[in-house]
Order: sequence, then structure tokens, then C-alpha cells
Amino acid sequence: MASVKELAEMTVEYNNTGRSRELLDQIYADTVQSNEAGPMPDGSAGVTGIEALKGKWDWWESANEVHSSKAEGPYYHGDDRFSVIYEIDVTDKASGERVQMREVAVYTAADGKIVKEEFYYNM
Repeated sequence: MASVKELAEMTVEYNNTGRSRELLDQIYADTVQSNEAGPMPDGSAGVTGIEALKGKWDWWESANEVHSSKAEGPYYHGDDRFSVIYEIDVTDKASGERVQMREVAVYTAADGKIVKEEFYYNM
């Protein structure tokens, strides 16, 4: 069973080496909750369950071209949470608009897996 420190370090390392999607099958609980600061195109700000999270990733990857992504941290809070700051350079495929995004993700762990992720950013 992975510790919070191990989960956090993997999250940063995999994001910084272009392997972040691999984390879905390695460190997320089947019942994971993922919450955005605002609603997604389907009108929901959150999804529950690993399959729904994979669907969210599928949407993101099909809708955006990521030019670069950097993860900073991790930053710890107690025995069960950590945060990561992300900087992402991305082009929306539909509009062609290129933007640089910065967001904070707060992760909660239990039983060696990530059970909740929350994203905070300017809207």
C-alpha cells in the first residue's frame, strides 16, 4: 500500500515525464471523486468513479492539444492530503485559442489510493 508521500511524488514525477495518464490505473481508487472549479461541457463540475475519470481524461485529450505541462510540488497537509501546482500550455482544438493555465490540485488519499481530487483555478 502506497503512502501519501509516495502517491504525491508519483503524481509530480509522472506529470513531469509525460506519463500522467498511467496514474489512472496505478494510484486512483475505483470510487475516486474528481471535482473541477466550474462545470465541464456536459454541465457537471464533478465525476465519480475511475471509469468516469477516464472519460474526463478522454474528453480533455480529444478537445485540447497540450504543448507543455509542468507539475510543482508536492505540498503536504496532514496525513492524507497533498497539493500540486500545474502550469499547462494548451490549445483548444475547436477554437484554436492557445492559453497558458495555472491551477492547484488538492488530492485526498485513503488506503494507499487517491480517493478525491479537486482543482482550483481562475475562471
